[in-house]
Formats: sequence, structure tokens, C-alpha cells
Amino acid sequence: MLIITIIFGFLFMVAGLSHIVNPKFFEHFIPNIFPKLTVNYIVGFIEFVLGLGLFFPTMTSYASLGIFIIMFLFLPIHVWDATKKKPAIGSKFIAYIRILLQFLFLYGAYSIYQNS
Repeated sequence: MLIITIIFGFLFMVAGLSHIVNPKFFEHFIPNIFPKLTVNYIVGFIEFVLGLGLFFPTMTSYASLGIFIIMFLFLPIHVWDATKKKPAIGSKFIAYIRILLQFLFLYGAYSIYQNS
């Protein structure tokens, strides 16, 4: 479980930094009713902090629960993207793969939480 925790930690830290460094990449995932740059910075900060939290044993359960919650909240966005005529990244097939990955991330975060 330690290896998965480390992988998740790095993955979410990199994803968080990506939101901040390259917000244009993620703007197509954000519905137009939200301020895209602000949402990107907030989500990026949250993902980075949660990923970092996985490296501190006293914070692992909180961070993994936070990752589970954020992945659960992002699931409808990936479903919405898959229903669009042209998904944000790649083809509809890739959009469906991203939905499956969300479930994998949910399972991983839950597993880390259960074992922390």
C-alpha cells in the first residue's frame, strides 16, 4: 500500500501543479458558469496539498479522504465531457477511459484511507 500511496501523492501533486502552470489545458472541463482560471487555481492548490498530505503519516487518512471526495465530485464532469460532441481531450473513447480511471482513483483513494 505504501507504493500506491507514494504514486498517488506524486500524481496529485503533479496534477495540482499542472492546473496552476497550464490552466488552459483544463479549461474545457470546467462548465462556462464558473470562472475558469479561478477554479483551476483552487483545484490545483487543493490537489497539490492533498497529494503532499499523503507523504505525512498523520495526514494520510485526511488526504486520502479528500482525494476520494474530489474524485467523486469530478466524476460528473467526466461523464458530462463524454456526452459532448467533442470531448475536451481526445475522442469519446478516451473520454470513457477517463471515467473508468476516475473509478480506479476512487478505489485507490479509498484503499489508502482504509489502510491508514
